[in-house]
Amino acid sequence: MTMQGYFFFLIASAAIFEVIGDIFFKSWSLGGRSIILWIGIIIYAFGTFVWAYSLKFDFLSKAISILTVINLIVVVLIGVLYFKENLSAINKLGIVLGVISVILLQW
Repeated sequence: MTMQGYFFFLIASAAIFEVIGDIFFKSWSLGGRSIILWIGIIIYAFGTFVWAYSLKFDFLSKAISILTVINLIVVVLIGVLYFKENLSAINKLGIVLGVISVILLQW
């Protein structure tokens, strides 16, 4: 695997862990037990560690931007599909602009 491929693997892994942590946080906020909060904190912290490790392979600005947009898109999809949250037109525009920002960072 190339350094660039390894970087994207780490970023994708970090995003997955952070999204799972976010799901636990939301479940806890809806009346879950405190153990659900602690599981979310541990999973989210692991994702943050993986993201921090990815900084060995690319720039901070690129890593945080890609992680944030991936996290944004997946969390929004989970919010809409699983938690039945609504998106406004401005929210949808924000997601599109986030995707465009990642594309521009790759150039």
